[in-house]
Amino acid sequence: MIKKTLVGLALALAATLGAHAAGYPVKTVTMVVPFPPGGSTDAIARVMAQKLQEKFHQSFIIDNKGGATGTIGAAFVKRAPADGYTLFVSSLGPFVIAPHLIKSVQYDALKDFDPITILVQAPNVLVVPNTSPDHSVAQLLAHLRKNPGKVSFASSGVGSSDHLSAELLWQQTGTQGLHIPYKGGGPAINDLLGGQVDAAFVNINSILAHIKAGKVRALAISSEKRSPLLPDVPTLQEQGVRGAEVQSWQAVAAPRGIPADVKAKLHDAFVAALNDPAVKANLLAQGFEIVGDTPEQFAKYQASEYARWKALIEARNIHAD
Repeated sequence: MIKKTLVGLALALAATLGAHAAGYPVKTVTMVVPFPPGGSTDAIARVMAQKLQEKFHQSFIIDNKGGATGTIGAAFVKRAPADGYTLFVSSLGPFVIAPHLIKSVQYDALKDFDPITILVQAPNVLVVPNTSPDHSVAQLLAHLRKNPGKVSFASSGVGSSDHLSAELLWQQTGTQGLHIPYKGGGPAINDLLGGQVDAAFVNINSILAHIKAGKVRALAISSEKRSPLLPDVPTLQEQGVRGAEVQSWQAVAAPRGIPADVKAKLHDAFVAALNDPAVKANLLAQGFEIVGDTPEQFAKYQASEYARWKALIEARNIHAD
């Protein structure tokens, strides 16, 4: 009798979970972006929200919870119910970088989230002002060696992928530049355009128009292969710098414990949205590469990135301001 009762309860629970997934979503879904409006992550989240809203005929809203390099928003999502109605859309920072920079971070990046998918990725481009005497990575490295600690590299902030790209370059080439952190990518790019800084690694989607307009000079791209958007710009590896490949990426996750059926439903919806012809064309034109991997692939990649950036941050003794 007890065994039959337990079997009955298990079947009832399975039916309830299945019904929950089948009916999901029945109310508004909040997509938390841990940065202010206007950046790449926010823009991608809004495109995804629109497509999911069209698919599910339910509201998907963006909640920008910026601050502390994205860790405030991440901690908020960690504490949210794991029911599929709070999602986390973020760049790599809170997932694999910030935990190594901020001692008081209020979440475990590898344990407190259920990965759904990496949405897109994009390389950084090493650029200099169009008035710079440097026309290649070799010339820039010679400049660095002749003036150690004096060649300035702008970034959007301490621990950003553009900052860490510069640190990787210096580490792999035995050089040292001068890091100039800004409060966001916009101000950094403005000073680069004005020649107030000597160089910068900038995400391709943020600098592409300036490169094509001849306002800055692209010396190298941080991906393993050349970008079809900048086919004449060689990779760092082509120019003798190995081990400095960097991809910036945006991904979506949920609080740990989301029902498996709901996670699967969300994963399929996000991947479908990414591959919508209009969305895909728009993202590719901006320099983003569509990823749309599985939760298992996302988890494996996150773990490898987490270890990689931890090693660099410790080796370079990098601290958040």
